[in-house]
Amino acid sequence: MGLIQHKREAYWFYRFLSLVYDRWVNPLFWTPEMRAQAVEAARLDSRDLDVLDAGAGTGFTTEAIVRSVDPARVTMLDQSPHQLAQARGKPALAACRKLLGDAERLPFEEASFDRYVSAGSIEYWPDPQRGIAEAHRVLREGGTATVIGPVEPAHPILKRLAGAWMLFPPEADYRAWFERAGFEDVRLHALAPDWYRGRSVYAVAITGTKSGSDLAIQHRPGLQDLTLAEERDAPLTLAGRARFAARFVLGSLAGLAFVPIGAALALRSRLARH
Repeated sequence: MGLIQHKREAYWFYRFLSLVYDRWVNPLFWTPEMRAQAVEAARLDSRDLDVLDAGAGTGFTTEAIVRSVDPARVTMLDQSPHQLAQARGKPALAACRKLLGDAERLPFEEASFDRYVSAGSIEYWPDPQRGIAEAHRVLREGGTATVIGPVEPAHPILKRLAGAWMLFPPEADYRAWFERAGFEDVRLHALAPDWYRGRSVYAVAITGTKSGSDLAIQHRPGLQDLTLAEERDAPLTLAGRARFAARFVLGSLAGLAFVPIGAALALRSRLARH
């Protein structure tokens, strides 16, 4: 597991990252063009859909969702109050319901939503399979789940750096998680910022449809068999505090190293176009 791929570490990582997330992170790594491609794959084809944005953060993705869906029917969920505080300041999201919660243990009844979207969140989940099984559970029959996340870098140095930071799974893992959860018609859509295109796969938006077929139900893992990997608020021993501090510091440094790398590649790409 990546050093920040833990609930407590991710919580504190975003306590500080939330201050600069929209201004410095998104322009490099999760661009409006990538967002538009991902939201198009999510089949937001009606204003009256009930949509869950799990791991909604500052609402960058939600802002695109509410262009197609009535904001009053959109629920934003995130474990970070600091990220959601940024979302509350955005007028376009004023009517959206905003909840603190865990993507691996969604506080909703079965069949509560028509669409499930999660962008830039899965890389912090200790147990991605459980999170995707939860997406399946809360969707209505015929509903679509869309998860956007990074892919394992091809460059060996970046691969080691990424793996130390958080989850960068191969494409095959995304498909396997969706199919095991019971989704059908599973599709992967490649995403990348301008400065990365042509190098290798950077990120994917993976979509799947919830079916009521016997085959899908048979392959769906029961959540009782998927124990919750971590509780963010569980008390820490002295050794646990030391592990948390080491993970947080080293993982944050690995994550921050990506910013100048992305900035340098983006600048090189811009200069090459001129």
